[in-house]
Amino acid sequence: MHIVLASTSRYRQEIIARLGLPFRAEPPICDETPLAGETALETAVRLARTKARSLADKYPKALIIGSDQVALLDGKQIGKPGSYENGVEMLKWMSGRTVVFHSALALYNSHSGALQECVGITKVTLRQLTESQIRDYLTREPDALHCAGSAKSEGLGGALLEKVESDDPNALIGVPLFQLITMLANEGVEVLR
Repeated sequence: MHIVLASTSRYRQEIIARLGLPFRAEPPICDETPLAGETALETAVRLARTKARSLADKYPKALIIGSDQVALLDGKQIGKPGSYENGVEMLKWMSGRTVVFHSALALYNSHSGALQECVGITKVTLRQLTESQIRDYLTREPDALHCAGSAKSEGLGGALLEKVESDDPNALIGVPLFQLITMLANEGVEVLR
């Protein structure tokens, strides 16, 4: 069976590529707007599931990986800022505080209809940052505007962080890789043969 990643994120593609398995990446068909009253966990799981299932018609005999990440602070979901000034405001709000990232993963077997899901929880404490430091970071790391809360830990964003608590460091980048390996094994795909 083919392995398909329902994502255009190059960071997610890089994580999946670490497994050394052939796969292809395709953009999912998914409206990523949170639903009214939905928790961060519910949003992340729903979107990961929707992304995985969205490519089933195109790939009727595939293992399709969907993933989504939602950050939460003070009971509010933190999305992608979309603009430099929004990124500045988000990081000022997050400065010196702990943000909880919910990284949901879904593996959908489009042939059998089997669906496996999990969520990796990562608690990230940011350093106390000045506005000047935040602006310097966003100027030097413009791709961060496409990440939840502008917190792109795999690049210069590591300088923002004081502490990270997680069972899987890959979850913060967007894919709980340790769980994906287990899910693939459940479908008969062994990373190490």
